[in-house]
Amino acid sequence: MRGQERGGHNELSGTVHGPAVQAQTVYGGIHVQAPPPRPHPPWQLPPMGRITDRAAELRLLEGRRVRAGRAGDRTLVAVSGLGGVGKTALALAWLHTLREPCPDGQLYADLGAQSPAGPADPAEVTGRFLRALGVPGAQVPGTLAERSALYRSLTAGRRLVVLLDDAASAAQVRPLLPGGPGVTAVTSRWRLPGLSVDGCHWLHLEPLEVDDAVELLAETLADDRVRAQPEQARALVELCAGLPLAVRVAGARLAARPRRGITTMVRALAEEHDRLEELAIDGDHNVRAALDLTYQELPPDAARLYRLLGLHPGSEFGDGVAVALLAEPSSPEGATRARARALLDLLHRASLLTDADEDRHRFHDLVRLHAAHKAERDEPEPERAAALRRVADHYLATATRAEEVVDPQHRTMARDYGDGPVVTEDFGAGTEAALDWQERELANAMAVIRRARSAFPTVSWQLADALWPLFLRRKFSEQWRAAHEEGLAAAEELGDTAAQCRMLTSGGVGELGTGHPERALAMFERAARQFLADGNALGHARTLNYRGLAHQRLGRPDEATRYFTRAARELPRCGDVRAGGLARLNLADVALAQGHAPEAADHAAAAHAVLRASGDTYNAARAAIVLGRAHLARGEAGPAEEHLTAALGDLRAMSAAYETARALHALAELAEVRGDPALARARYGEALELYGAAGRADSADAGRARADLDRLRAPAEE
Repeated sequence: MRGQERGGHNELSGTVHGPAVQAQTVYGGIHVQAPPPRPHPPWQLPPMGRITDRAAELRLLEGRRVRAGRAGDRTLVAVSGLGGVGKTALALAWLHTLREPCPDGQLYADLGAQSPAGPADPAEVTGRFLRALGVPGAQVPGTLAERSALYRSLTAGRRLVVLLDDAASAAQVRPLLPGGPGVTAVTSRWRLPGLSVDGCHWLHLEPLEVDDAVELLAETLADDRVRAQPEQARALVELCAGLPLAVRVAGARLAARPRRGITTMVRALAEEHDRLEELAIDGDHNVRAALDLTYQELPPDAARLYRLLGLHPGSEFGDGVAVALLAEPSSPEGATRARARALLDLLHRASLLTDADEDRHRFHDLVRLHAAHKAERDEPEPERAAALRRVADHYLATATRAEEVVDPQHRTMARDYGDGPVVTEDFGAGTEAALDWQERELANAMAVIRRARSAFPTVSWQLADALWPLFLRRKFSEQWRAAHEEGLAAAEELGDTAAQCRMLTSGGVGELGTGHPERALAMFERAARQFLADGNALGHARTLNYRGLAHQRLGRPDEATRYFTRAARELPRCGDVRAGGLARLNLADVALAQGHAPEAADHAAAAHAVLRASGDTYNAARAAIVLGRAHLARGEAGPAEEHLTAALGDLRAMSAAYETARALHALAELAEVRGDPALARARYGEALELYGAAGRADSADAGRARADLDRLRAPAEE
């Protein structure tokens, strides 16, 4: 994408794996590159919890796997049943035994059918899976179809275990099915008949029999009370309807009171059960009764954290969310973190939280609903609003910090935080760690953006703005559009025209990237009108570049040239010399496409000088590619090689896959001009690999490289 300038920064990049021998200038047609190493297998399954006497179900699942393996087929099973019946525990108990027959790794995703933020986007999940399988973030394709195709290709020869937990529909699951002969398990409250066309086997999980539930209770208590009070133990598990979650919660409460008899718990649970009977849905009242009793005996600070966590809009969260909820101006953050960890441990011991990953936690969906209900009942509205604001500020502050790490040159607009202490998560060091944090929290961030629009609209547009590096580098096109639509609506409600223009220009860049130049042009023009109305000459000048890009994508080179020319003239006058250099680069690109090589060379040389002086190595390398191509079009092989080779070195160092492919493509054409078809074939081939790695295998550039490579291969094959 030419000149995607956002307040002084322009970058589209990818990653190249593996060792390579590089040199400034190479003579004699030498091309050496070692194959990339295979990444370490991912092992993502959550820890296995307690499971009691599901031997028959485990034998059934394993028998289906063995039969499928003998036939050379993949294994696809779906486990359905009531909330709290133990679907995930059963799947984990089985899948954790398969490391030997499935040595290529384990992938896990919570598909969020019960999440307040809504079901997980399959495009987001496939992106996470691709990165876990070793695909660098910048090389993950932008659309679900492209991601699914690459995912199937990468997994075609691998024996993987995949757990898709809490699925909402067959349509959500299907893009996440791997291509290899491994094992995929799906859990859902509902049967998913649509998966029958994919060869799915079904297992509907029923509640535990009384004796098995009593055994689970005894294991939870780890003392002699069940043996001493067998009838009371049977009465207790019957009140829990054999649901393992309810039995564990009741057992955890008893375990915390070793002197309490089971009879006391039976009496209390029976009373709570009766109170909730009218609210029963699919047996959920059995869990809710147990949860109410457990909640009533939590220490006050643990009970408060529990109900405040119920306000969190996503299905899982890190330690930082709990710290943000507990933060007070008078308390040092270190002490608050220690307190948060202690209270989280207590909630885990009470079976109210489960591990999602290291330092990450999740509620069972029934537990989350229960916690939210307690917050609604026991927390005053101002306290609920303040808690939600602290959670939103936590995501906004950490996303902004990640934005600054990834994109230090661009203009970060001011952030508005609430009154409470702002807690920022520690995501590690470096660009990839920052992007990984933004991606891991994307579902939570999108939920906050939607929730904040009515509660505190400044957070809505500012959080959308902070996610810019993730959207630009790892695409997430649907979330890009949705976030900026919400952010724009919030900015309009606030009457904040500067925020509106930010949402329009950043959102318009996303529309350009997903092939909607008409929509992008309308957004850019609306921003231009607003900048004029506000008297913002620099903002208006920047839209000239944006509008030129849209016209270029619409096949209007003369209009594009007119806008780029104005941008090249006006941006330096307004103080943005670097953006003026980008406009010259765009002019060079248009001129070269029209066959005006001398004009293209002049613009590209000027752009290269400005961008290099501004410290923008990436865009300076892009200008060097255009300059090299212009020299090549004029028959000037020496200068062409000099500029293209320098650009290639810079772009390899930055792991910029797409632009590296463009440099190699041009060097392949140069090799043909010099009569070296072997070197040309090697360079075309490597360029094609990088076009594919950057998610641009279907681009016009990749098509031309493929045609040139086929043309060079044809004589040898004949």
